[in-house]
Amino acid sequence: MDFNVKKLASDAGVFFSRAVQFTEEKLGQAEKTELDAHFENLLARADCTKNWTEKILRQTEVLLQPNPSARVEEFLYEKLDRKVPSRVTNGELLAQYMTEAANDFGPGTPYGKTLIKVGETQRRLGAAERDFIHSASISFLTPLRNFLEGDWRTISKERRILQNRRLDLDACKARLKKAKAAEAKAALWSDEVEKAEHELRLTQTEFDRQAEVTRLLLEGINSTHVNHLRCLHEFVESQTNYYAQCYQYMLDLQKQLGRFSGTFVGNAESTSPAAATSPPAVAAATVPAVPTIPVVPTIVGVPNTVAEGVLNPNEVKPPASGTRKARVLYDYEAADSSELALLADEMITVYSLPGMDPDWLIGERGNQKGKVPVTYLELLS
Repeated sequence: MDFNVKKLASDAGVFFSRAVQFTEEKLGQAEKTELDAHFENLLARADCTKNWTEKILRQTEVLLQPNPSARVEEFLYEKLDRKVPSRVTNGELLAQYMTEAANDFGPGTPYGKTLIKVGETQRRLGAAERDFIHSASISFLTPLRNFLEGDWRTISKERRILQNRRLDLDACKARLKKAKAAEAKAALWSDEVEKAEHELRLTQTEFDRQAEVTRLLLEGINSTHVNHLRCLHEFVESQTNYYAQCYQYMLDLQKQLGRFSGTFVGNAESTSPAAATSPPAVAAATVPAVPTIPVVPTIVGVPNTVAEGVLNPNEVKPPASGTRKARVLYDYEAADSSELALLADEMITVYSLPGMDPDWLIGERGNQKGKVPVTYLELLS
């Protein structure tokens, strides 16, 4: 019991001595042991690393999971050391709704078929997003979080110990200075000087030892940067693969919709009596069609494009009037030789031919020509 009381009293005395030293330093009434410039640079570099790692970690979490409630739920599961339950992505949920809508509208109708195709693509996008989130969490978020919750906590603990050792050292220096000043007045204080010098040697040794430990930990920040650099490369690789998958999925969907758009329109016209009397599409109506050309009997060796229903771009002649300029809205990859590949933002000349599907026009770019989908164009006046 006496030992515990003495220890508590000693600890209280040390704490009080540190508090006094800290307060006097703040008031400019006591000297402070300064660390060397290299050590101060290491401290500043460590603080900078910690601050930016926290910001990057938090914002990456927002990027991967924009829903704050879901992030809180995942945080709680992680702290409870329990597996986070699988969550349906927005793309997968949209795919489910589209599929159910297609079944209600009729999967054989043009709208239903398109909903099914788009829904399947949304499902694939959602699955790709899930894989990306999982990969990014393991390869990027986990190392950043491990640094903040592991290495940085160790560094912070050792820095606090070093701060206490410095306060003890400066308090001993102050006591030695007072003892020497008193010794000058009376020789009876010589024992106090020896005691103060002994305490100073002990605290100096402890301070130097703790400074070395802290220095080694701070220099390890360079290794942390190397590790985070590797993780950053893995994150970029995962993100690149994810966006490449998304682009390919959407490109495939775009081709399907472009290829089957004429079929959908034809089906709609055949199944809807009112469609026969409805006005033509606005985009197609804005391009004057070439006057109707009488059907010429097929002559052996001379192709008749219109009569045969097959478009050969090399045989198509632009009308004397009725051509227009158009700006391409999206990239388009030609499905066959009768189509013209497009690049976003380029300018082409377009016109219509008799009997063409209203969703398509003839496009020309220099010596190249072919069918182009109207939905990919902005017709200019």
